[in-house]
Amino acid sequence: MLKIADIETFYGPSQALFGVSLEVKAGEMVALMGRNGMGKTTTIRSIFGLTPAARGDIEFESHDLRRLPAYRIAKAGLGLVPEGRRCFANLTVRENLLVTARPGDWTLERVEGLFPRLAERHQQMASTLSGGEQQMLAIGRALMTNPRLLVLDEATEGLAPVIRKEIWQAIRVLKQEGQSILIVDKSLSELLPIADRCTILEKGRNVWDGTPDLLDDTLRDRYLGV
Repeated sequence: MLKIADIETFYGPSQALFGVSLEVKAGEMVALMGRNGMGKTTTIRSIFGLTPAARGDIEFESHDLRRLPAYRIAKAGLGLVPEGRRCFANLTVRENLLVTARPGDWTLERVEGLFPRLAERHQQMASTLSGGEQQMLAIGRALMTNPRLLVLDEATEGLAPVIRKEIWQAIRVLKQEGQSILIVDKSLSELLPIADRCTILEKGRNVWDGTPDLLDDTLRDRYLGV
C-alpha cells in the first residue's frame, strides 16, 4: 500500500533523513519507532509533503507522492493525526469532524460511537476540551476523511492513563476492522502486542526492521532505551 524507499530529507542545509525506507501493506499496522529526535516525525512529514523529501521514492498504491502537494496526498487516501493534535480551536467538536468529511464508512455517528466523549461534547469549542479529548477529536477528524491509510504520530503522548486506555482501545478496534495504520508511539506495552511489524530509526537511518516478537530486550535497550 505505502512504500518508501531511500528518502533523504533536509531542513535547510541540515540533513534529517539518510535513506529511510519502510512499507505498509493493506490491513497492516506498522510501528515506526526510535528515541526522540531520530527522524520519525520527519519521515511522516515527508510522506505528507509537509517537509518534502529531496531524494528517494514515496509511493501509495503505486502512485508517486513525492512531488505532490500535501492536499493532493490527503485526497489520495492518507489520513494524518499529527503530533500536537492541531484541532481547529475556533470550531466546535462537530464542526471539526464535519469540515473534513468525505464519503465512506466513517460517518459522524460512527466516530461518535468510537469516542462517546465527542458525542457528549459535540457543541463545545475544541479549545475548551482536555488534551485527551482533543486527541480523540484529532483521530476522529482523520477518520472522517475515510482514509485507506491512517497515520498516527504520538497518539497517546502525555495523556492521563484513563484517556490513554480509551484511545488504545479505539486503535485496537481500528486494527480489528482491517484499517491500515502507520503509528508512532513510545508505549511499547500497548503497541507491540497489536503491531504487525516494526521499523526503528536512529539518527535518521533505518537500524532495524522486523516483527515485534523479534524485538528482544537487547534491541530495546540499544535503540529505544532512555
